[in-house]
Amino acid sequence: MIYQRIRDLREDKDMTQKQLATILNCSQRIYSNYERGDVDIPTEILIKLADFHNVSIDYLLNRTSNPTIQK
Repeated sequence: MIYQRIRDLREDKDMTQKQLATILNCSQRIYSNYERGDVDIPTEILIKLADFHNVSIDYLLNRTSNPTIQK
């Protein structure tokens, strides 16, 4: 699931939810909701997450297991 993937990426960088929420310009509570799957993640946040983690949106959406951005 996308929710597990964004959590794994955050944890791989040893970041807290609050730290990443600050980068995404949202509250820790909203970001926590994203990771739990309680709310849909807006497209603009998906783009920011992909850019920050340097992965493709397809990777975030579990459409591929390859995180590399295709050029």
